[in-house]
Formats: sequence, C-alpha cells, structure tokens
Amino acid sequence: MTLATTSWGTGEPLALLHGFTGDGSAFDHLRDALGRFRVTAPDLPGHGASAPATSWDATLEQLRGALAEGPFFLAGYSLGARLALAFTLRWPECVRALLLESGSPGIGNPEERERRRAEDEHLADFVLRNGVAAFVARWEEHPTLAGLKDLSPAMLAAVRERRLRQSPEGLASALRHLGSGAQPPLWDELSQLRIPVLLVGGERDARFSEIARRMAAGIPGARISLVPSSGHSPHLEAPERYASALATFFTQDGGDRR
Repeated sequence: MTLATTSWGTGEPLALLHGFTGDGSAFDHLRDALGRFRVTAPDLPGHGASAPATSWDATLEQLRGALAEGPFFLAGYSLGARLALAFTLRWPECVRALLLESGSPGIGNPEERERRRAEDEHLADFVLRNGVAAFVARWEEHPTLAGLKDLSPAMLAAVRERRLRQSPEGLASALRHLGSGAQPPLWDELSQLRIPVLLVGGERDARFSEIARRMAAGIPGARISLVPSSGHSPHLEAPERYASALATFFTQDGGDRR
C-alpha cells in the first residue's frame, strides 16, 4: 500500500514525518520558512488519507516507497521522530542528515513496554467505542501536550481540526501498531548512526529533554537544541525558532554526509 503525500517547495529534498493524530498538512504553516527545500510530507499509516497501520515493519517499508530515492534530509516529530530514527537505522544510505523532534528510541524495559502497549490498547478501544471527538477531547488533556494550550486561537483551531478529521479505525490502528509499546527498542543501535543528527526538544518538556540528552550520549557527534519557552511541540509552539534550527542544520551542518 502506498502512503498519501503532500509535496511543496523546491531545492534539496526533505521528508517531514508528523506526530500522532496529525497528517502531512501538519507542517503547512512552515511552507514559507522551508520553501528552500523540496518537501515530502506523507500521511503516516492510520492518518489522513493513508490506510490503517498494520505493523511497525510494514510502516517502514511504506515509508521507503513513499520517500525520495536519493539521499534526503529527514525530520520527524514524536511518532514521526521514532519512525524517522528506525528508518535511518534500516536504510542509512537514504538519509543525509536527521532531525528528531521530541522523539525516542522506544522503551527499553520489557515490563514498561508491555504496560505502554496495554495503555495504547485501552486508548484504541476508547476511540473505537466513543469516536474521534471524544478521543481528541481526552487526548488534548494529556500533560505532555499542555504547551499547545498557549497556541494562538488560529493555530490551535487548525491543530484541532486536523485531529478531528482522522478516523477512529485509523487512530486505533496507529495506537496498536505504531505506539511506543509496539516499537522495537532502538537504544542499543544508536551508536550505528554515522550522519549528522540534531535532537530538538522544548525546555518545558522535562521528560523528552532528558530522553534527548540520553540519546545524544549514545549517538556519535549528535547535537541538542532545546527551545526556550516550548513544550513537546516546538514546530507548533515556536515555529520560527524550529524552522531556523532545521534550515541551519540541514544547509550548514548536514549539507555533507560524514
């Protein structure tokens, strides 16, 4: 199955992978700032116009078919960051440089990973029973996403509208097959990365800031950029800073493969 994609811009190829409850339009507000790149932003499985997710490995294969053939820049947010990391480790020849925003290599502890899998299964049942609107209302109260409440009314409305147009079946499939409980942990593979890596997070997101520091310790030459006054979603909460960090990293630091 192929993934639906959004494309825009000209220049060096850049793939952008959105987070859970998003789709390829999640980066549309950055079109002017990132117009120097030829962007491909797929709808991940279970989101937008793409079919439901069936497995973690199948999703990676779908991304391989949806993205550019030659080496490209790759950036992902949250769920998209976890997939971007796994993609790069599987096909390192495809990626020139990697930006991970509020990402994770997964859950290393088997018992904790099983607890997360059970939580995601519970959420999947909830969205199937109660529908997307009830699920979004519950999801927006998650402490990790507290920073989004400070978005401008227009931006907040756009984020909510994007979430509300997802399907119950799609979101349930993403929770079951792409959640942290379903993801194979990648901590032991971080040292294999041999391309420039930038880890972006928000200073107010203590949990993922600490994960970024732990990841940086395991990735040769990795850099960290923690955005002041931002939480889990710098590309939404501080779009100018995020776009500037991304553009600088890919055009200067990531322009040549190591």
